[in-house]
Amino acid sequence: MKFRPFLAILPMLFAVPVPAAELPELGDVSQTTISPRQERELGLKIMSEIRADRSYMDDAEVAGYLANLGNKLILGSNEAHPDQEFEFFALHDPTINAFALPGGFMGFNSGLILASQSESELAGVMSHEIAHVTQKHLARMIAGQKYNMLKSLAAVALAVLASRSNPQAAQAVLVGSQAAQIQSQLNFTRDHEKEADRIGLSILVSAGLDPNGMTEFFERLQKVSRFHENGAPSYLRTHPITYERIADIENRTQSMSYRQVPDSLDFQLVRAKLRALTEKPLDAVKYFDAALREKRYSKEAVERFGLIHALLRARDYTRADSELSKLYQSLESDSADKTPLENHRLGKAIRIERKTSQSNAMIETLAARVKLAAGQKDEAFDIYKEALQTFPQHRALLYDYVDALLRNAGAEAALEFINQQLRFAPNDIRLYKLQAQSYEASGNLIAQHRALAEVYSRQGNYSAAVEQLQIALRNSDADFYQASSAEARLRELRELAADQAKSK
Repeated sequence: MKFRPFLAILPMLFAVPVPAAELPELGDVSQTTISPRQERELGLKIMSEIRADRSYMDDAEVAGYLANLGNKLILGSNEAHPDQEFEFFALHDPTINAFALPGGFMGFNSGLILASQSESELAGVMSHEIAHVTQKHLARMIAGQKYNMLKSLAAVALAVLASRSNPQAAQAVLVGSQAAQIQSQLNFTRDHEKEADRIGLSILVSAGLDPNGMTEFFERLQKVSRFHENGAPSYLRTHPITYERIADIENRTQSMSYRQVPDSLDFQLVRAKLRALTEKPLDAVKYFDAALREKRYSKEAVERFGLIHALLRARDYTRADSELSKLYQSLESDSADKTPLENHRLGKAIRIERKTSQSNAMIETLAARVKLAAGQKDEAFDIYKEALQTFPQHRALLYDYVDALLRNAGAEAALEFINQQLRFAPNDIRLYKLQAQSYEASGNLIAQHRALAEVYSRQGNYSAAVEQLQIALRNSDADFYQASSAEARLRELRELAADQAKSK
């Protein structure tokens, strides 16, 4: 199933006319917006539909990389309000597209990340989307044109569900009676696009990235669109790019000094991983094998990283394990100030290579996964423990380690580690999910439902969180402390659910 129809209609999803009386009078349209809380709740509602779809890429490393790049851009500028929340995510979709949602949610198709030929190009698109959020373009469209948020959300949900079986039906759901309004809405967004270009360029420069990345990406998209018989790439349909816009950006960059910014290793590894995840497993193996055989790469380690991911998907664990030493060797070779290692032995030798190599959190996480898949549990746990000392904040490493503990050391060991991590990351939804799994494995049902309640509450679904706590309290095995704690939390969540209902 492709997410394409849903993404293509995001800019026009609010074009559902309703009586003005359904929203309060907000005064001067040019100055009006919905409140940050309403905007966040609106975004959470839309995200609940996106997260439920199979196109949503629930990959901690891809999301973590996007978040790191996004935070670098945000922290380097003065555009974002200190209280503004951002969340970056990826979608398994080969089309070239990116979009911003109310509440600071930003989606990037796998096709767009793979089409970005440099990190500055991807950052150029991202800074543009960040500018849409900081300037509250979507929020102003909703409030200024007095569109009913609930009806808009219903349209989004209907389009997502329809696209699973009939992409044409999904488009018809949203276009239908509003065809006459699309052109005027498009003209309205062109002003927003120019403003997002100007502010996005400033964000890009402040973060120390190449300002030419934005124009290079836009220009390549326009060239590609000339050869598409079925129309322009999705990004051009949702973000209309004109020669005037490109010329305006180029005029601004001409006065800036030339800045060559090398791509980070993480950018290259994420692209290799995405290629391994989005192709059919055997096709991906063939692709990386050919690239390595023909030396079509800038860094051998990146291609071997992608190859190992593809081999894991193809369930060729023996070869994946044998490729690890080659990966570490190539990592040494790719480092300008080191010479290639001559020893490629497996087993203990690979640990020596790991200690001397210019390693990376994603590579260490992959190494541990390979060792577990190959049945080498002791080596896997050695890698986990050593890597966690070096990369204690790498989310994929943490989640994988918890899963390994749960499967091999038992629920108590997993819970001890999870509870320790939650003290430093109290809003980590994935940790609460793992906590619920661990409590279920240990037979502690009230704690399991309590953990699930925290998952739902952090997703903005307070009614579902209340339901989980009610289920927990019906558990007769709950002791006095557990019951009292759950009841106190239930009162808090009921108040939040009531406030949420009033805001609608």
